[in-house]
Amino acid sequence: MGKDDDVYRLIETAKQFHGHICPFLVLGIKASVIALNKLGIDRAEYKESVGEEILAIVECNNCFADGVQIATGCTFGNNSLIYADIGKNAVTVVKRGEWKGIRVYVDAENIRSKYFPKDVLELFDRVIVRREGDEKELEEFRQLWEDIGRELAGVPEEDFWIKEVNVKPIERAPIFNSLRCSVCGELVMETKTRKDRDGKVFCLACLDHVHSVVGRGIEHFNPFEVMK
Repeated sequence: MGKDDDVYRLIETAKQFHGHICPFLVLGIKASVIALNKLGIDRAEYKESVGEEILAIVECNNCFADGVQIATGCTFGNNSLIYADIGKNAVTVVKRGEWKGIRVYVDAENIRSKYFPKDVLELFDRVIVRREGDEKELEEFRQLWEDIGRELAGVPEEDFWIKEVNVKPIERAPIFNSLRCSVCGELVMETKTRKDRDGKVFCLACLDHVHSVVGRGIEHFNPFEVMK
């Protein structure tokens, strides 16, 4: 990996995963490829993903993050994607044991000013931000947004902020026992349970003490509260 044609190839895979092509999906791919190249490593495959040998630390929960997962092979499910709830379009890729990573940050203001036409930004505000506009405008926006995304595959490294960083060692995902909640009857990871003085086990959902990753980031939000 490492050539622009690899970025273009990954875009098609990312489209299937993300549902559409957009600028920051592509920038997530591009930033990740830059970091991998600087470290002299390839995308995590079987050995690396099973052993969590390559880690990607992403600082946002938007389109950028999906580009990171596709390009690095570090995902939420294989415990190699670390989500730092900071709210920046940035990724750090690091090899386990070395802990000197490459952090790549995308300055959205700079990218918008150089690559996003004013009329497209106005359409974005109407269709996406304010959730207005008809089906015709939505389709127009989809095509324009995809065109910009594909164009950004060729953005030079000079448009990214790149630096070497020291990363605090991160443990491999441990395997925990499961306990059964005394209220709902479901099995739950032991570390995510609470016990009362009598030793009865409760899951966090039944205690209404759930933190979820939603659009704002990590919030105290229980999506199952209405099911009670």
